[in-house]
Amino acid sequence: MVKRTKLSLSLAPILLLTWAVVPLRARTNLGQAPAAEHPTAQSTGFFKPCGAEVTLGLSSAAARQGGLLELTLSSRAPLAQLKGEWAGRALPFWTAAARQGAQTVQHALLGVDLERKPGRYELDLSGRFPPGDASFACHASIDVAAGKFAVESLKVAPGFVELSPEDRARANKESERVHAIFARLTPERLWSGPFQIPLTGSHSGHNFGKRRVLNGTSGSPHTGLDIPAPAGTPIHASQAGRVVLAENLFFSGNTVIVDHGLGVYTFYGHMKSINVTENEDVQVGAVLGLVGSTGRATGPHLHWSLIVDGARVNPLGIVRLKL
Repeated sequence: MVKRTKLSLSLAPILLLTWAVVPLRARTNLGQAPAAEHPTAQSTGFFKPCGAEVTLGLSSAAARQGGLLELTLSSRAPLAQLKGEWAGRALPFWTAAARQGAQTVQHALLGVDLERKPGRYELDLSGRFPPGDASFACHASIDVAAGKFAVESLKVAPGFVELSPEDRARANKESERVHAIFARLTPERLWSGPFQIPLTGSHSGHNFGKRRVLNGTSGSPHTGLDIPAPAGTPIHASQAGRVVLAENLFFSGNTVIVDHGLGVYTFYGHMKSINVTENEDVQVGAVLGLVGSTGRATGPHLHWSLIVDGARVNPLGIVRLKL
């Protein structure tokens, strides 16, 4: 693993579990053309030519707090020294296993943190064609709109709002540990194929981005989806990866974090029991544990979160991309 610079955003909200991708028209300098001429992984048709031999595509011309975009670069040959930066962060790329016609397609994910300030953010790309060293550069602007998340009031056990000094010290230590996990980048892609919702038969969740008022005290935004299910329901890995945390945490109870590589992590909280161990490699669909209500929870459900390159995003976004 490669150690990355410590994230500037606070990840305390992740452990406080106070974490809807809705399409929104946004201004970009991307154009539109038939997908056959400019192939992208999603074939949405949003593209920008980057010279005569490279085309930039995005899965949507929309960007919103908590959203996720897939970027594709279609080129006549594999690109060397490929670099990308969006909103001040370097983008990790992967190459599609199969060429699309005469094109090589390389991918990256652009996560919009649910608390990223709305505004215009710049995307810069560069690379070279070996062996002749012909270079290319490309630039686009993406506008991020407000998520317009709701506010809800909850009644929870007083001990989870007014923490004792001992519980506060434990929660802070766990927050720092999770922060450090999400700050690491595994340089290879560990998943293959589309991500799945981790509960069989469930197709959605709720509460992503909602502001929590707990026992009358305003808290941080809810950083994941709450998926209700009976206690004991199996929880499946949404894609292949490596377990990097499997233990009981103060706020999220029995918790599992899976590293999928390239800065993509999924987080599973409030489990009744855990079925995997740290450093274990898991395949898509593996049973990570069972639904429960451990930690700060008002009833049995799965708290499912997604981190992409440090951004807390709606996990349904990665399911919809069909990677």
